[in-house]
Amino acid sequence: MTQRNRKLIGILLLLGSIVAWLWVGTAIYLHLPAELPWFVLIPYFLVAGMGWCLPAMWIIAWMARPDRS
Repeated sequence: MTQRNRKLIGILLLLGSIVAWLWVGTAIYLHLPAELPWFVLIPYFLVAGMGWCLPAMWIIAWMARPDRS
């Protein structure tokens, strides 16, 4: 597979994974009790806000691999 094809597939994977992460994160948040204090919600928002970075790093590393000779 050429790098050009990997970039096209990678962009679609990145967009899909971000949308899926947002959907799951929002669904979890909506099921949390409303009376939770802010210091309990901060770790959730940190994970929910930055959790998409790890899969994105894997996808970007795959996209950036050079073509085989």
